[in-house]
Amino acid sequence: MPAAPAPEPQRTGLDDLAYVLSIWFGCGLVPKAPGTAGTIGAWPLYWLLRPWGSGAVVLGALVVTIVGIWASHRTALRLGQKDPQIVCIDEVAGVLFTWAAAPSSWLGTVAGFVLFRLADQLKPWPARAAERRLPGGWGIMLDDVLAAAWAAGAILVARKLGWLG
Repeated sequence: MPAAPAPEPQRTGLDDLAYVLSIWFGCGLVPKAPGTAGTIGAWPLYWLLRPWGSGAVVLGALVVTIVGIWASHRTALRLGQKDPQIVCIDEVAGVLFTWAAAPSSWLGTVAGFVLFRLADQLKPWPARAAERRLPGGWGIMLDDVLAAAWAAGAILVARKLGWLG
């Protein structure tokens, strides 16, 4: 006689908090392009941190990354998926890292947005490997952080060449 499936654990307030954070306060529920919606949803946090300089933006990105590892892992387990499409806190962390390298202007912010979205879609090495090989929230978050490194690098090159502030 097969064993009965284990009952689903009761959802807690921490599960609800993880869900809200992992979908970045609802951005991930946008039916088309939830990753892009999450990236746009990072703008208020960026503009809050930016007056204190790039270091504050990097610190914010690190905090979002650490919280995102926990929240995205918990949400993925709850939904029974490796990397649920509705989880977009990873885009928030990634674009914050990218914007930390950008000049604090609308042009810099838009360039960072576009370059991060491009890198997030292409997943250049080692981003794709991280997505596939790292477990749970680590893979969900770090592929975007690694893609952001490429986007930030492109921003820094553009700045050095005088193309971007």
